[in-house]
Amino acid sequence: MYERDAIADGMIEGRNAVLEALRAGVVIDKIYLQKGGGGDKALGFIASSARAAGAVVVEADRRKLDAMSRTHAHQGVIALAAVREYASVEDILRAAAEKGEPPLLVVCDELSDPHNLGAVIRTAECAGAHGVVIPKRRSAGLTAVVAKTSAGAVAHVPVARVPNLVALLKELKKQGVWIFGTAADGSTPLYQADLKGPAAIVIGSEGSGMSRLTAENCDFLVSIPMRGKLNSLNASAAAAILLYEAVRQRLGSGS
Repeated sequence: MYERDAIADGMIEGRNAVLEALRAGVVIDKIYLQKGGGGDKALGFIASSARAAGAVVVEADRRKLDAMSRTHAHQGVIALAAVREYASVEDILRAAAEKGEPPLLVVCDELSDPHNLGAVIRTAECAGAHGVVIPKRRSAGLTAVVAKTSAGAVAHVPVARVPNLVALLKELKKQGVWIFGTAADGSTPLYQADLKGPAAIVIGSEGSGMSRLTAENCDFLVSIPMRGKLNSLNASAAAAILLYEAVRQRLGSGS
């Protein structure tokens, strides 16, 4: 049986430990498998079991696994446990409806830094957002680092993970949700954006911002006024500014 202490910080190492965690129903966020292990039946079985459980499986070279490892006995596999189960987007929209509030979501477009994701979730909770959505790949997940950075907010804010952000945005539009993307060159100044109705705020990645397809599927590209010499904000700071503008508008409208 795997040791619970071994996953206290969310990292599970070694073939037996990872398999036992999967069998025990531990929610696995991501599994790193050693590259070139295609002919290894044990690793193949772990990969198929993980995918069946909804985990993301990525190949990593030996050096990356060695650098991640704390036991130095990873046997070609390291898993990161999720601190809680993922919600569905339907759960998030239902929660807003039950409160009688227009939905307010934060959609993170490939936010890979777990500290940034944790900070976004914390701000979303404080602002009363109904949920956060992340893509299944090329994104931080609900790991122990994210939970710690969120200061416990992951326990209160539903986080959904979807395979395709563009498909999600199109579906949200069908359900009457307006999509507001953040962009330095956005054509809608922040204080002209109407965030009182059903809204999804899209935050781009730390380095390159929103992807082209994501940006093309936003109803509005919102620019935050920059009065200093720099022209960009940290992703979590941008999320905070838009969320609290939505809070201000909604309080003013009596929502």
